[in-house]
Order: sequence, then C-alpha cells, then structure tokens
Amino acid sequence: MTIPAWTLIHRVQVEPYLGVGPSGPAYGPAVEVRCLLEEKTRLVRGPSGDEVVSTSTFYAMPGTVAPAKSRVTLPSGRRTVVIASYNRDGGNLGTPNHVEVQLQ
Repeated sequence: MTIPAWTLIHRVQVEPYLGVGPSGPAYGPAVEVRCLLEEKTRLVRGPSGDEVVSTSTFYAMPGTVAPAKSRVTLPSGRRTVVIASYNRDGGNLGTPNHVEVQLQ
C-alpha cells in the first residue's frame, strides 16, 4: 500500500544533488514533486550522524528522488536543502509506503 494520492496536496521543486563540479555543487534539472508538506522545526540526524535542525519535512510517493544536499523550492518560494531522505516501507503493517524528506 502506498501513501494515498489525495493526501499529496502540495507541490515542491526538487533539483537533485549530483556532486561537485568544476564551479561548485552540481544539480540535475528541477522536478515537480507532489507531496504532503509539514513545516515544523525539529532536531534530526544528518547522513553523517550529526544533529541538524530541520524546519520542514515532506512526504511523497515511493520512488521520489531527493538525495541529501539537493535543492528544494517550497510552495511559498522559500529555497532550502535536503538533510536526508528515507524510504519508509510499511511492510505488512498496513501503514503506507512513502519517501520522507527532511529539509533544512
């Protein structure tokens, strides 16, 4: 079971982080992602295990690509960066499969 499409009421633009190029960070083309956006400040762990303040989290369909350091533009126009992205698999528990993306 996946997250119900009717809950994905927001749209964000994700520019996937590709690595470092000759002139700095390199990003892929922006992709519009339907999601459920939660703007809430909380303390999370980054990919290296350090504690980071997250100001927003969005939940999207499985298969959504938003690696750490990707740029994200929120519906308000605010630009932010991905701290971490997690695939959430509910297995046989009846909870919806989805991708959770924590943002700075």
